[in-house]
Amino acid sequence: MSTIKMTVNGKSVSAEVEDRTLLVNLLRDTLNLTGTHVGCDTSQCGACIVHIDGKAVKSCTVLVGQANGANITTIEGIARGDELHPMQAAFRDNHGLQCGYCTPGMIMSAIDIVNRHHGDLDEQTVRHELEGNICRCTGYHNIVKSVLDAAGRMKVAQAAE
Repeated sequence: MSTIKMTVNGKSVSAEVEDRTLLVNLLRDTLNLTGTHVGCDTSQCGACIVHIDGKAVKSCTVLVGQANGANITTIEGIARGDELHPMQAAFRDNHGLQCGYCTPGMIMSAIDIVNRHHGDLDEQTVRHELEGNICRCTGYHNIVKSVLDAAGRMKVAQAAE
């Protein structure tokens, strides 16, 4: 057993965990942050994506010890109170979700994509970048549309800050 300390969605967290504990299990089972989904158990679907120190990572591939001391952001931590993150709002407005199971991972990936490309995206880039995320409802057209819309919204929000 090891004691880990990290910041999750802006709050300090400490937990006693087995060394083999995956970050996704800590988030879901210990911290009750169930927005991070387990979809495949093989790191192929992307439903478990969170941000570790600002970068999108599949949390089913990270041992908790590897994230010790890190700053973790989950889907529950991106809105500001009742105000949706621009990516969440774009997914809502562009019907970028169907069953919703992949949506948290898609949104977390998409935020990282927009941040890395500084909002300068085209459809081909978004489709390529989202290859690590699987939508079984085949909602990719509206997901891509949502990401492109959110890229503009995020630029505007950053300019206003």
